[in-house]
Amino acid sequence: MHILFLTDNFPPEVNAPASRTFEHCREWVNLGEQVTVITCAPNFPKGKVFSGYRNRLWQTETMEGIRVIRVWTYITANEGFVRRSLDYLSFMVVATIASLWIRKVDVVIGTSPQFFTVCAAYVVGLLKHVPWVFELRDIWPESIKAVGSMQDGPLYRMLERLELFLYKKANRIIALTQSFKKELIARGVEADKIDVVTNGVDLSLFKPRNKNVALVQSLGLENQFIAGYIGTIGMAHGLETLIEAAEIIQNISNNQNQNHNIKILLLGDGARKESLKQLAKDKGLSNLIFIDTVSKAEVADYWSLLDISIIHLKKDPLFEKVIPSKLFECMAMGIPVLHGVLGESAEIVNSLGVGKTISPESSQELAKELLRLAKNPQELELMRQAGLISAGRFDRARLAQKMLTVVKFAL
Repeated sequence: MHILFLTDNFPPEVNAPASRTFEHCREWVNLGEQVTVITCAPNFPKGKVFSGYRNRLWQTETMEGIRVIRVWTYITANEGFVRRSLDYLSFMVVATIASLWIRKVDVVIGTSPQFFTVCAAYVVGLLKHVPWVFELRDIWPESIKAVGSMQDGPLYRMLERLELFLYKKANRIIALTQSFKKELIARGVEADKIDVVTNGVDLSLFKPRNKNVALVQSLGLENQFIAGYIGTIGMAHGLETLIEAAEIIQNISNNQNQNHNIKILLLGDGARKESLKQLAKDKGLSNLIFIDTVSKAEVADYWSLLDISIIHLKKDPLFEKVIPSKLFECMAMGIPVLHGVLGESAEIVNSLGVGKTISPESSQELAKELLRLAKNPQELELMRQAGLISAGRFDRARLAQKMLTVVKFAL
């Protein structure tokens, strides 16, 4: 079977969509399938083309047996509705045209969150007279409204109509959460064509490891309790809460005239990073460390530094339906989590005992739990062991096989 996969995120980018698509495609190749990916020059999230690449009309490479075709797009940073929309639209048009040169395709997959890529998959399926599959990573355009980038109005309602059209035209829909499936069914989409394949973790890369001593020393983190957020620093994540929690902890330390030895590390890039750095500077915080994005191979070394991981999204009903992929990476590495996300993902954390849930956007609650857990190594060890025991349920290789089975149902 020849699978044509359309995605605007792919390695060497290190965000969740890029990792999921690459790891699934790699497993499919290992299972004997032919896979072609059409994507763009790697540039997320800064909107700057990665070293070794150019934003050319057509360039091709092979990554672990996957044929990767990179096409020209309008490139911009991951911020600003109009410019990002131009980015998405350009990929939709150019990817559709590029697909005409890909021969003997059996099925097309398009992945969200933004669904202009999925529009391309629909058109390509029509042009090639083959089935197409909608991989639903996020409810869009609702997620745009949730972060304040769009208001309810004629454009929003037009995008919602397009969204429903694509759901109904897809031969199969692969949703990342049970909550997404329930929402689509409630909106009139046929239940029997929706399957759920959650996010997962590459267990060959993410596994328990000792703290990287060289990194600890270079960052000045000796004898510190290290909490960290690793991932995109975007509008949806509400990371002002971490800055405010750091301020609370620093003020408590100053008032009690003692150092609680808690440092909060934020690794990644995104639309909110510079404003958060400025906010931390204005508050005179010395217990925060900002680190730029590193490669996928390096990120596990930074995970190893953490005594606890912070996972956080803004307080919005939409985000109760998502499961952040970093939860599974933490489990595989045996890192307990402080989980500031409500809904389906919180149920996983609580039922498996891999961390503690906190209210989103509650800096007081976050600070309180950090102070408490820093003094409770036995509780952290129980969470660590629970994560290691449970991680196998979310093995990316097994989930890739499940998704491949679903894709074959579309034929």
